[in-house]
Order: sequence, then structure tokens, then C-alpha cells
Amino acid sequence: MNFWETKKLTEMSTEEWESLCDNCAKCCLHKLEDELTGKIVFTNVACKLLKLKTCRCSNYNKRTQLVPECLDLKQLDFTKYDWLPSTCAYRLLNNNQSLPKWHPLISGSAASVKRAGISISSYAIEEELATNLEDHIIKWLD
Repeated sequence: MNFWETKKLTEMSTEEWESLCDNCAKCCLHKLEDELTGKIVFTNVACKLLKLKTCRCSNYNKRTQLVPECLDLKQLDFTKYDWLPSTCAYRLLNNNQSLPKWHPLISGSAASVKRAGISISSYAIEEELATNLEDHIIKWLD
């Protein structure tokens, strides 16, 4: 059995935890919260630290210091992962669901995320190009 099938998120090593990230970068998109309902919506505007071609953070180790709004998922209460996209491994595993076939741990290839259309690289824009985040709200195609 694979580690993600036998361990809870809280039991995983740092290496195991990090390998769950498929680098889709959906969580690196700017989000807006409706103050009345608490509903969170995503925009197509990427964090200033994100490299759109690779969907990797340019300064991962210091991201939460450089971008105060950046969340370290491991520091959050797992019961509050419902705001993550439905394709996110952390959310899936927290909800006792399986990893999808395109996930790099299943497919054996990091490119499978892009081939499956999960990566934001085809539609996200750089932060400096957006003037009003409300104009960039997107809906997930779950």
C-alpha cells in the first residue's frame, strides 16, 4: 500500500506531505471572501511569487513571510480544507477519498497534471496585470 492510503495527514513526514502537492497551483490563485455568506471564490490571478510556466513558487520556504496572505496548509485545521479545490490531494485525503489517476504519485509523471487540464498554467495571469480582482473571478469545472 502507498503511504497516502495508510497514513493520516497528521502522520506524514514532511517529504510525504510535500509529495502530495500536484503543483496545480490552484491554491496560489487570489481568493475573495463574500463578507455576508463567508463563501470563498477564486480568481485567475496568481500570487506574485508563482512562476506560471512551472506552477511553482519562486520562494517557497519564505512564502508566508513575503506574502502574509499565503497559508501554510500544514498549520491549518484539517477540518477547514473545504475551501481548497475539489481536486486537491490534501482535501481529498482529508475526506477519505482517493487520489485521481492524473496525480503524479499515481501517474508517475508531473506532466500528467497539465495534460489533464488541472494546472492553472493555461489560464492564470500575473498579479501585476490585474487591477480589480472582482473582474477575475472564476468558477471551477468540477
